[in-house]
Amino acid sequence: MRKPNFPSATAAASCRECAAVPRRAFLCDAGLFIAFAALPVEFLSSLQVLGDEAVYPLPARDGAGIDKDRAVIVVRYQNAVYAFVLWCPHQRTALRWYDDMQRFECPKHHSKYQPTGIFIEGRATRGMDRYALRKSGDTIVVDLATAYQQDKDLAGWEAAVVKL
Repeated sequence: MRKPNFPSATAAASCRECAAVPRRAFLCDAGLFIAFAALPVEFLSSLQVLGDEAVYPLPARDGAGIDKDRAVIVVRYQNAVYAFVLWCPHQRTALRWYDDMQRFECPKHHSKYQPTGIFIEGRATRGMDRYALRKSGDTIVVDLATAYQQDKDLAGWEAAVVKL
């Protein structure tokens, strides 16, 4: 269990095999970001924030909701709810949800993840970081101070799910 890391100026230096992003690639990624804005993604706002806990409505259908203010992704998938740290575990780039493919992808190095946060392929070496969460009535309460890394606390990571 750990506090989530947010992007830092030294993040790029930590990956020896990744080169600096050239201007053309940056502009291409910016264009992809604009195109991504047209995809069916639900942007969330927490209903309430109490200290390190954010409260969200229980998702009504399968899909992902993103709270950009708190860097949280809430996913409902196959009768389960997950809460993820928004950043790719490889270099802390904001992940994107592709509803038509039912998966996440990092726009920087194209790591791909299942809706459950399980790593599929790419430069990352583990699944998406999961926040601890619990169901309370018709809401999901996310503990923003407790995030689990799949490779460091597998039991905590696997338990960070609410079954419906």
